[in-house]
Amino acid sequence: MKPSVVWFRDDLRVRDNPALHAAVDDGGAVALYVLDEESRGVRPHGGAARWWLHYSLTALRDDLAAIGVPLLLRRGPAGPVVQEITTAIGAGALFWNRRYGPAERTVDAGIKAWARGAGMHVESFQASLLHEPWEVTTKTGGQYKVFTPFWRTVSSQDFRDPLAVPAHGHGYAGELPGCDSLESWHLLPTNPDWSAGLVEAWTPGSAAGHQRLNKFVTDGLTNYSEGRNRPDVDGSSCLSPYLRWGELSPFEVWHALASNRSESTSIFASELGWREFCWHQYFHNPDLATANLRKEFDRFPWAWPDGSGSRPAKAHAGHETAAAELRAWQLGRTGFPLVDAGQRQLWQTGWMHNRVRMVAASFLVKNLGIHWQLGEQWFWDTLVDADPASNPANWQWVAGSGADASPFFRIFNPEAQRIKFDPRGKYIAQWIQEFGTPEYPEEIVDLKTTRQDALEAYKGLKEVH
Repeated sequence: MKPSVVWFRDDLRVRDNPALHAAVDDGGAVALYVLDEESRGVRPHGGAARWWLHYSLTALRDDLAAIGVPLLLRRGPAGPVVQEITTAIGAGALFWNRRYGPAERTVDAGIKAWARGAGMHVESFQASLLHEPWEVTTKTGGQYKVFTPFWRTVSSQDFRDPLAVPAHGHGYAGELPGCDSLESWHLLPTNPDWSAGLVEAWTPGSAAGHQRLNKFVTDGLTNYSEGRNRPDVDGSSCLSPYLRWGELSPFEVWHALASNRSESTSIFASELGWREFCWHQYFHNPDLATANLRKEFDRFPWAWPDGSGSRPAKAHAGHETAAAELRAWQLGRTGFPLVDAGQRQLWQTGWMHNRVRMVAASFLVKNLGIHWQLGEQWFWDTLVDADPASNPANWQWVAGSGADASPFFRIFNPEAQRIKFDPRGKYIAQWIQEFGTPEYPEEIVDLKTTRQDALEAYKGLKEVH
């Protein structure tokens, strides 16, 4: 019997993994993970994501070993690597779960064509999204650009039940080709090692993801409708990195909610729907991270620290100022406590509370007048849950340039948000030890002036025909 290869990507789990099931059922399963940072258009992982990936692959290797499936690790462009591995072991079948990014789909299509030409059975599966983006369209056959009707359509569908862990399979008995050691990829930071806060905050891996999901459904879901907006309480699910890396599947999360029907359940389900909506946008707009969906925003005078843009705020001319303000925002030294606490939480833990993400993003693009792409790039490098769909889609939402975006004139006031959602200052105190002392920086901009400048710039944009 020829062995079968299951190619892992952003689906680092053994539960509810259709491709793994198919490979085990086929017999002689071998698992492969390729660290591909070379194929054209593939976006390399950020620093925090690389840290998570290291420990997630460690957990996956152990989970696969428990069912008799070896894991091969290889680094390089996926096309040639997959061809080399499948040829070396004489594979008769190749399985994977589908990806939806444009570069990844191109790679997958090329491999599928080669494998079929070589007489190999190739099959892919839906596992990362509740819906296939090409199957959900408006009545006129176009893509949804507004979330509410999109989610109404998607959530009305029946979603399959999650698959169990495959039974212990008949392991591949032949000689395995050489593979990389995980340590040789140098995914973990050194000189300096800034990951201590991530280690304290997170345990990557599918088992930890299921523990967190169960705890959230049992203890956290009831008060989610209120708690999700409060960074000073433990009101978030913190499931986003486990979904991003596929350590939890959306089907597992969806069906876990069935045991707790409430207003909070509906709200949380819609958050799962927003993730789907972001991927819907990315599928139809491959340049989501680099191009405004609303093309009129191409004329908006955002600032770039290299001096290539002109900012709307007259009081902040000069790219040196823009560069300094961007750095102050990144380091959490803007003088606005809610923004700064969020950025310090991000730097230390690789995660930021969602309410604070919106406030920090609004401050960057509207009060500082700096282009949303620079914020997106910073989050890409520092978030453990940054994915190529949700990260740019959410930044475009805040900037007003995306699908179903927040109106540009909705400018979050970081001080009003702090008073409303951190009324006792608990969140601020946790992340800004020097708050209230002379060491804490002064406010780098005037909120009223910069808000007015942003609105004037937007008014000018609307007046251009």
